[in-house]
Amino acid sequence: MKSKTLIKKQIERKTNTELIKTIIAAKKYQAWFNVAEILSGPRRKRVNLNIGEIGEKVKEGEKVVVPGKVLSQGEITKKMKIIAFNFSEKTKDKLLKSRCEILSILDEIKKNPEAKGVKILK
Repeated sequence: MKSKTLIKKQIERKTNTELIKTIIAAKKYQAWFNVAEILSGPRRKRVNLNIGEIGEKVKEGEKVVVPGKVLSQGEITKKMKIIAFNFSEKTKDKLLKSRCEILSILDEIKKNPEAKGVKILK
């Protein structure tokens, strides 16, 4: 488990303003701290999942957080809410066609600071 000061030091090296805002918001709440740890680390340590993998791991109607990028390989048949730092363009199209909700992590932290009903995929 990383300390808040280590996360702060790692944020200083980041150049993406959206990423910095997301990490700062996530580290304020204990429920979102794991997401802040993952996003503050190196890019290769972030979680990048295909839609097919998410569909296998998640039940119908769940909220899922992917602390990384959601990629378009595979199909999704379940209706769910997918929260991620980034989505590929093809992924957005596929998810909207299958009536899934997509949201950024920062928006979800503002709406749900306690992370109620949220499953974090690592």
